[in-house]
Amino acid sequence: MRKNKNGLLNRRKFSAISALGLASALFPFKPVRAQLRIPAIGAEEKVFLTALKKSATDIQIADAVREVALATTNFSWLSKGDTVLIKPACNSNHPYPATTHPASITAMAKLLKEKGAGRVIVMDMGGVASIKLSPDKLRGSTRQLMKENGILAGAEAGGAELYFPEEDGWNAFFEDGPASGSHWKNGIMLPKKLKEVDHIVLMPRTSRHTILGTTLGLKAVVGYMRYDSRLEYHRDASTIYEKTAEANTVPSLKNKLRLVITTATKVLTTLGPDQGYITEPETALVFASTSIVAHDMLSLAWFLHNRSLTPENEKSFYKDPYLSLSPTLNRGVVLLLGGVREAAKTESMKTYDFQTIWEEPCLNRAFHIFGGVPKVSLNDLSGKIPHQLKNNLAQKISL
Repeated sequence: MRKNKNGLLNRRKFSAISALGLASALFPFKPVRAQLRIPAIGAEEKVFLTALKKSATDIQIADAVREVALATTNFSWLSKGDTVLIKPACNSNHPYPATTHPASITAMAKLLKEKGAGRVIVMDMGGVASIKLSPDKLRGSTRQLMKENGILAGAEAGGAELYFPEEDGWNAFFEDGPASGSHWKNGIMLPKKLKEVDHIVLMPRTSRHTILGTTLGLKAVVGYMRYDSRLEYHRDASTIYEKTAEANTVPSLKNKLRLVITTATKVLTTLGPDQGYITEPETALVFASTSIVAHDMLSLAWFLHNRSLTPENEKSFYKDPYLSLSPTLNRGVVLLLGGVREAAKTESMKTYDFQTIWEEPCLNRAFHIFGGVPKVSLNDLSGKIPHQLKNNLAQKISL
């Protein structure tokens, strides 16, 4: 069996997961078209976006990040000397778009420093295939993942500090609780470093996810979680979509989130979260909002648009297994997190063949717990987004 230096699959677990995969291939799960209840219209929210050409350089992308951020917020929330956390998406050592665009992190860190931030910290923890933290043991390294995918260099180029919670061990976490009515049975274990932070800037990516369907802004919350919280998240899988949205309501995150910004000049449209088919649309986007829900509405619409650009043969059973294999793959994650006994307790989960943003269950749950469906306006800063494309995106996010 072959693995990279950060891989943690031993032969026994690999064989078990392979057996699960074979069983699912013979008896695939049936996806559903969801009839989800849509709540009332909520507050008006703005999403700012700018267009780039397919061939955009890192410098051009960094300039776009700065432009979009300055349009989205006036940074009045940032006082001189404050500490700001940049939360990227670093699930693996694979480069952008499997992880956050490094030059975008550079640009954001520099802008925060320019606006008066005393400290800018870049923090995340890798996925369970690469990192395993337990009370007495650590295997794998998010630091190494960031070295290989370029995020570490991007953060350092922007003058940011880097922090990797697993390096401080099991006790470097505290318990925070989501909103009442949550599907979480326990509080969520999050890095104590959050207590030092005044503000959070979230910098996710737009991507397919082989277990959840997509990974956008809301899904990035898993990168904060200690591995016992991740175990509950994956094992109690009947509510995994709901718990994804609900985890974003913990006070240490919800009360400090100021900006969500995505560089989406490339989109991973199959398999995910680490590999798959990558689209590079002729008109590429960078977009941001102060609302994570509004941000994810556009991000999901952009994913669906890029999904339509993906060749049909790339969406086959084996190349894009979310609709047929995600319950089995999720059980494999539980096996990695908790062993055979916990894997045997894994709840069944649904897969959703969502063709619109209104059929995606994580975003639907966010509508309910964040005050309704935002009435989103799209603000094209460049004036270069083709009329047809902008109308198409606007229609996707409008009831």
